[in-house]
Amino acid sequence: MAAFQESTADTVTIVAGLESTFADELGALTVPWQGAAAPDPQLLVVNEQLAASLRLDVAALRSVDGIGVLSGSTVPVGATPVAMAYAGHQFGGYAPILGDGRALLLGELVSSDGQRVDLHLKGSGRTPFSRGGDGYAVVGPMLREYLVSEAMNALGVPTTRALSVVATGRDVRRNGAEPGAVLARIASSHLRVGTFEFAARQGEVLQPLTDYAIARHYPELTELPSTGTHNRYLRFLEAVVEAQASLVARWMLIGFVHGVMNTDNTTISGETIDYGPCAFLDAFDPAAVFSSIDHGGRYAFGNQPAVLKWNLARLAETLLPLIDSAPDNAISAASAVLETFDERYEGHYAAGLAAKIGLAQPFVDRALVDDLLTLLAEHGADWTGSFRALADELRG
Repeated sequence: MAAFQESTADTVTIVAGLESTFADELGALTVPWQGAAAPDPQLLVVNEQLAASLRLDVAALRSVDGIGVLSGSTVPVGATPVAMAYAGHQFGGYAPILGDGRALLLGELVSSDGQRVDLHLKGSGRTPFSRGGDGYAVVGPMLREYLVSEAMNALGVPTTRALSVVATGRDVRRNGAEPGAVLARIASSHLRVGTFEFAARQGEVLQPLTDYAIARHYPELTELPSTGTHNRYLRFLEAVVEAQASLVARWMLIGFVHGVMNTDNTTISGETIDYGPCAFLDAFDPAAVFSSIDHGGRYAFGNQPAVLKWNLARLAETLLPLIDSAPDNAISAASAVLETFDERYEGHYAAGLAAKIGLAQPFVDRALVDDLLTLLAEHGADWTGSFRALADELRG
């Protein structure tokens, strides 16, 4: 394990109340680690509104010690940063071990509204999961993630949020030398479908992980029995299916293309995570792809609902031993839940599109929707601009 840099008293103020329930309860899914030292850390941006909601002192975040924490080079007093382990299907192929290759979970905070959230760093250096990478990030993409995640939040889309970006003063080799940076982000948690794919192959940790996820994200299920037709594990799968059906419908309604919908980028909470080669549509095109390595268009804009359903099937597979001890019964029950995805998605999408069109009723005829989308595609119409123009027309 990397040596921890000694923290000062000011560091306590910055992250007072930092907890580590995930690392404490599920240590088998973590590796204690520390970020690399930053040669010349400089705070580029801090989200003061978000910091206030987390009861953090903005002045302390801007201090030398605060910047040290946000860069990953200083460990807060009492904290045990960890790299999280997970697996994942990437472009359809299974990778048994991925994990935080350039990220660290510093710990958890409780916001002013009582919600537990992760404080997580991205670009903080090599970890045991780096697989030959240097573990660093560069300024441009980190600022981009800051802007896009905050835009998504403002649009009402569930998402991780950006707390800060710190330039490290280190040159990182990408397309030539680029200035290094660390993003600090906030999430309801960083539990992913890939976390469950990893845990399912570790044996006894699967049930504690699932119980932890239920308690943290779907606490209304905690009192349900662990066996039987309506056991909490089946209802947990149903809750994640609903959250993700709602999420991808919101993506489609605003023309958002995630770009890399691997299972390790599909959260249990239903939040958008990991803004890599993402984009918002200009001209409406269901085949739009924004990942340079997605040569087959697997993660094209129009494929996102189907890919999300496929990812949820991978989650369902991991939960089968918990849903029912009889494999056939478990498969039947999980399949029945997965089959509800299309109806859930269509319901969220239709209601949202009716609102965009300006209809009073919450649902719109699917044939009308298809005609509209066909027109937009044939004319290469701007997705957002078309609805703004429609609104202007309706106003006379």
